[in-house]
Amino acid sequence: MNKIDLVAGALVIVGAVNWGLVAVAEFDLVATLVGLEFGETNALSRVVYGLVGVSGLWLAARSSTLLSGASHRDQVAA
Repeated sequence: MNKIDLVAGALVIVGAVNWGLVAVAEFDLVATLVGLEFGETNALSRVVYGLVGVSGLWLAARSSTLLSGASHRDQVAA
């Protein structure tokens, strides 16, 4: 796993937490962090949302490589 995978993973987690908060508490963490109300967007929030989306696509495209690499390391260590 490289640094891009780690950053993408962190952004996907941020997106998942944000959507969980939207569903459970009607609270948009990203909007709040950039000084907006629920449902509002500006350039900065759209960049964050875009990075989260691109990160999800990145991890989806790399999922078989990442998963096979983890199982290979486990087999080598055993």
